Order: sequence, then structure tokens, then C-alpha cells
Amino acid sequence: MILAEEHSNILLPAPADLIWGTVAFVIVAIAIFKFAWPSFSKMLDERREKIEDGLAAADRALEQVAAERKTMANEREDALREAAKIRTTAQENAKDIIARAQQEATEESRRITEAAQAQIKADTEAAARHLRADVGAVASTLAGKIVGEQVKLDPSVNKSVVDSFLDQLEANAFAQGSRN
Repeated sequence: MILAEEHSNILLPAPADLIWGTVAFVIVAIAIFKFAWPSFSKMLDERREKIEDGLAAADRALEQVAAERKTMANEREDALREAAKIRTTAQENAKDIIARAQQEATEESRRITEAAQAQIKADTEAAARHLRADVGAVASTLAGKIVGEQVKLDPSVNKSVVDSFLDQLEANAFAQGSRN
């Protein structure tokens, strides 16, 4: 009770404790403010700068990645356009090569056909000349045997008679062929 009588309010400390506690608090607060606070503040500033630098570096990295993606997309589009252009050029070249080859083949075929036709015509004419000569000789010999003596005519007259005879035979053969 004695203690209770000395202190009437239990929540308030004794005035001496209050004064010494306040003085000790002020001394500790001044020491902290004077010595600890600047290094703590410096540490917080350094930490804030590191965080800001990290965020700035992350932003730069994001911008760089976006720029690289855009560059890669542009390069891809350019490559696709170039590939399409190369394909188109190759297809055009192939068409040109095929057209040239077809034209050369057509010309070669025409040339071979013309040469073959000329050769056939020349062979036909040579065979006809040879046949006329042989038929003329055989006809003269046959006429001589039929008449009993050698038909002795001038060779040009003989040739003209044989040619006339063969022309008549050809005309008759042609007329009979057109009827059938």
C-alpha cells in the first residue's frame, strides 16, 4: 500500500523516471540521427538506385528484344519475298526453256521432214528415170522381137516414142486409180 500511496496514478511513471527516460531517449535519438541515420539513408539510396538501374536495364532489354523481333520479322518477310521472286523467276525460266526446246524440236522436225520429203522426191524421180530407161529398153527389145528385127530408130526418136508410151500408160493408170 505504501507504494500505492506514493503513486496515485498507476499509468504515469514517477517524475524522476520520466525525466531520465526522456533524456536517455533524446540522447539515443540524437545518436541514431547523427550516426546511424546517414548510413541507413545512404544504404536506402544505393538500393533505390540499384533497383532503378535494374528496371531501366530491363526496359532497355525489352526494347532491344522488341527491336530484334521486328528486325527478324522484316528479314523473314524479305526472305519470303525473295523466295517467291526466285520461284517465279525459275518458273518463267523453265517455261522459256520448254518453249525454246519445243520450238527447236518443231524446227528440227520440220527440217528433217523437208529433207526426207526432198530425198523421197529425188529417189522417186531417180527411180522413175531409171524405170523409164529400163522400160524403154525392154519395150524396144520386145518390139524388135515381135517384129522380128531390131527397131533401128534414132535414139532421140526412140526415147520420145517410149516416153510418149509411158505417159499414156501413166495417164491410163491414174484414170483407173481415180475410178476405184
